[in-house]
Amino acid sequence: MPILDAHTFEFFSRSPEQTRRIGIRLGGLLQPGDLICLQGDLGAGKTTFVQGLAQGWGSLDGVSSPTFVLVNEYGRPDEEKLFHMDAYRLESAPEAAELDLDSMLADSALIIEWPERVESILPPERLWLHLEYMAEEHRQIIFKACGQRYDKVLSDLQKTLFAVSHRRASGANGGVP
Repeated sequence: MPILDAHTFEFFSRSPEQTRRIGIRLGGLLQPGDLICLQGDLGAGKTTFVQGLAQGWGSLDGVSSPTFVLVNEYGRPDEEKLFHMDAYRLESAPEAAELDLDSMLADSALIIEWPERVESILPPERLWLHLEYMAEEHRQIIFKACGQRYDKVLSDLQKTLFAVSHRRASGANGGVP
């Protein structure tokens, strides 16, 4: 069990829908230049999370794991792009560098699955999520903010989750995050 600090937030999802909804909330906070790293074994819920994240960001595109194409690009009506990279099949960090992550981050947000495989070439500032399979529909998600921008994102995410939980507890129609 990790020791949590001011830069870390732990969330337990009880269903794929809840995993998708927390992704939606994070997606609504993304800005160009943001880097979201999703670490977790196969079946941990990474693609489900990204489906929500892309939806919250505003994409109308379908989301699938880019395992074989390496990078998927999702658009939205204002023509901004969201990149979704899967580093599972990359042999090395230099191979990932050839994909030109800097240009993806210049005008877009970037989500990377299996980031531990290319961590040496990633910017030090990022939001790192570790997703873990707990039971059939239960997942543990640990959010780790690295840098001021991501401390703010994490704080804003917690506020949106708390506001929903608070409305639900007070009887308002907010639903479970």
